[in-house]
Amino acid sequence: MEILIPAWVDGTLRPVEKLQTHLRGLRHKAVSVFVMRDDETLLQRRALEKYHTPGLWANACCTHPEWGEAGLACAIRRLDEELGISGQVPVYRDTVEYRADVGGDMVEHEVVEIFMVQANDIFVIANPEEVMDHRWVSLQNLTREIAAKPQDFTPWLKIYLDQHATKIFGDHTG
Repeated sequence: MEILIPAWVDGTLRPVEKLQTHLRGLRHKAVSVFVMRDDETLLQRRALEKYHTPGLWANACCTHPEWGEAGLACAIRRLDEELGISGQVPVYRDTVEYRADVGGDMVEHEVVEIFMVQANDIFVIANPEEVMDHRWVSLQNLTREIAAKPQDFTPWLKIYLDQHATKIFGDHTG
C-alpha cells in the first residue's frame, strides 16, 4: 500500500511515498506522542516487520501524517491504530527538527510535531503489526537505560531526551 507523506522536494512541500522519503533522506513532516502516567512514559518496542529500526524501543507513538492530514488528527489516529488508545486528546508541546541514520541506507530527516497525553487510566491494546511489546518507565530510569544500552533505542528517542527533554516534559525530566 502506497502511503504519501508531506516531504520537501526542492524547497516545496509535496506528497512523497513514505519509503522513498526515507531512502532519499528528504526532510519531511512527522508526529511523535508521549503518553505519560505521572512520572512514567509509555514506550513501545517496534515490531520486527517494520522496515527500519525493528525491535527498538521508542516513545509511545512516532509516525508520519498522511498528505493533507493535520498533526493532531494523525496523533489521535495513530495512537488508536498502534496502541488501541482512544478517547484521548493529545496536547501540542513543540515542533523540533532532527536528522538521523536509521539503517538500511535510510535517513529520518523530520520536522516533528510533539504531543503529550497525560492520563493515568490508559489501557493499551498493541497492534502486533506495529508494536511487539510495550512498557512504562520513569524518565529517570529511561535516561539510565539509554546510557547503558543505547543500541536498544531508536535514534529519535535518544535525540528527544538528550536535546529536547525540557520542551517535551517541562521540569519533570527526573
